[in-house]
Amino acid sequence: MPSSAKANDMGKTNTKHILSADAASLFSDFDIELFKGGVHYRLYEKMGAQRVTKGNAEGILFSVWAPGAGSVSVAGDFNGWDKNAHPMHARWDSSGIWELFVPDLAPGTPYKFIVRNGDFEAEKSDPFAFQCEVPPRTASLIPAADTFRWTDKKWMQERHLKQNEHAPLSIYEVHLGSWKRKDGNEFLSYRDMAGELPAYCREMGFTHVELMPVMEHPFYGSWGYQQTGYFAPGSRFGTPQDFMHLINELHKAGIGVILDWVPSHFPTDAHGLQYFDGTHLYEHSDPRKGFHPDWQSSIFNLGRNEVRAFLISNALYWLDRFHVDGLRVDAVASMLYLDYSRKEGEWIPNEFGGRENLESVQFFRQLNDAVHASYPDVLTIAEESTAWPGVTQPASAGGLGFDRKWMMGWMHDTLLYFAQDPVYRSYHQELLTFSIIYTYSEKFILPFSHDEVVHGKHSLLRKMPGDEWQQFANLRLLFGYMAAHPGGKLLFMGDEFGQSGEWRHDYSLDWHEASGDKNKGVQQLVKDLNHLGNHPALADNYNPSGFEWIDFSDRDNCVISWLRKGTNGSFLVCIFNFTPVVRRNYRLGMPEAGYYTELLNTDAAVYGGSDVHNTQLETAPFARHGRTHSLSLTLPPLATLVLEYKGPNF
Repeated sequence: MPSSAKANDMGKTNTKHILSADAASLFSDFDIELFKGGVHYRLYEKMGAQRVTKGNAEGILFSVWAPGAGSVSVAGDFNGWDKNAHPMHARWDSSGIWELFVPDLAPGTPYKFIVRNGDFEAEKSDPFAFQCEVPPRTASLIPAADTFRWTDKKWMQERHLKQNEHAPLSIYEVHLGSWKRKDGNEFLSYRDMAGELPAYCREMGFTHVELMPVMEHPFYGSWGYQQTGYFAPGSRFGTPQDFMHLINELHKAGIGVILDWVPSHFPTDAHGLQYFDGTHLYEHSDPRKGFHPDWQSSIFNLGRNEVRAFLISNALYWLDRFHVDGLRVDAVASMLYLDYSRKEGEWIPNEFGGRENLESVQFFRQLNDAVHASYPDVLTIAEESTAWPGVTQPASAGGLGFDRKWMMGWMHDTLLYFAQDPVYRSYHQELLTFSIIYTYSEKFILPFSHDEVVHGKHSLLRKMPGDEWQQFANLRLLFGYMAAHPGGKLLFMGDEFGQSGEWRHDYSLDWHEASGDKNKGVQQLVKDLNHLGNHPALADNYNPSGFEWIDFSDRDNCVISWLRKGTNGSFLVCIFNFTPVVRRNYRLGMPEAGYYTELLNTDAAVYGGSDVHNTQLETAPFARHGRTHSLSLTLPPLATLVLEYKGPNF
């Protein structure tokens, strides 16, 4: 079955299973074999709270993995939270799975598993819960019967055209709790967001949204990166069906949806996965492998088959049930290196004495193979900050199998360069030119994410040097440089209109600033750059023949220039002036003789610039930069200039 059809067929919150009167399980012997082997990728169809009809009774079949437990029971509103009223039964096959059928449970009923192991007793949320109570409450909820019907068939059928290597990729990163808020600083619901976000992204020309983690998390200030409900959309904003509605509306607007996904670690909250059955079940027992010093959280034991099956099932769940178009995998570097953020003696070498986490390598390959086997048109994206080789190479070729990788080195070097006062930039030009040396070694996305505008790092606007005019001009130059550089693009919300303050997760973006003239100019520029990204010379970001330097050596003037070339023979000339000085009669070699026009100028008045521009441009037979013909240009201050060739005659 094609992936798009499969997703539409499986797009249901909960499927009712039919059991015979004497049946006690949804697991076949083959299911158990796959689970124990770490290759059961649809565990959410079996585990947790599954709606079933058993004989003449309708109810819920509970299943939970707790091999170390001496006993497990289910408690909830339906039994007055009596820990002993509904004991579960351990399967006979040493799988460690406990099961119990309970009839007549209403949707939305809170429940937990009571897990005992000797003196250990804990009230645990369901690891496979489809819905959770609104924090700070921590119970799981009996799922509702499916009521949602998808109407995004066109998107799903055409998704492969929107997400291949030759399609433009411009991502808008969003934190659902702070994009916008209602009066009184209340959250927008998923359905509120569905009424505004799709239209805004479509108007702005973004191809995708990337949602910071939506999975249930107890501490809002973790931004979703410390999760306890891996299968439950955050209840602060509504129900699973409400979240489906948001995705459905984004798809109908032609916007893809990427979810941040966190298989690297989980919090130590008592109701979560930590020490689940009185043993180190999901996490490593040795803190040198099982505890993360930066985030004070537990690290998944990827050497355990059942844990890998849990995580890969979770990845497939969001693709199956929610029609998600991509997963951006968080903190990949922290998983690849055993000594990540650890001092000598605080980590355990691998079997060969090295620092590489071989279990993580195998997990990433298995994950990406599983995802692409079911959904070849879905994107997997690695947030990986090192030079680990082959991140976006297929597993069959020795790579990790991701489709894209964040270009963290480009982000760091670019922001470091732009932070320099223009008078000193000539000494740092390698920060701009170095990225081209390795830009085609992986399939990169250029990220300006939430991490760059928080915790005292300042907003993108306030990172720029100079007075207010120069800051806005630098920001426009930065966005023009980013748009012309090979690779996909990602902007965090608020960047697109030049928000002056840092991101604050407890409040809405400062949308009132977007009405300012300079801010409106930045917003219009981002919109135009996104639409310019559809140009054949810019859309194909992963073809090494699509880039050619004109000049990278003009340090004195702080000017660099290159060509972007499409497979159809089209090309664009991209020129960047990194000083506030207007460069007149600046001669630049051109690939073709004839006429050129300005396709985009970030200094244009419509963007809030000084409106220094070129009118009619015709080459002259003066050799420059290894080319027989050249143009005499006026370079606007602190600006990106994109020229289009019109032909030998105009």
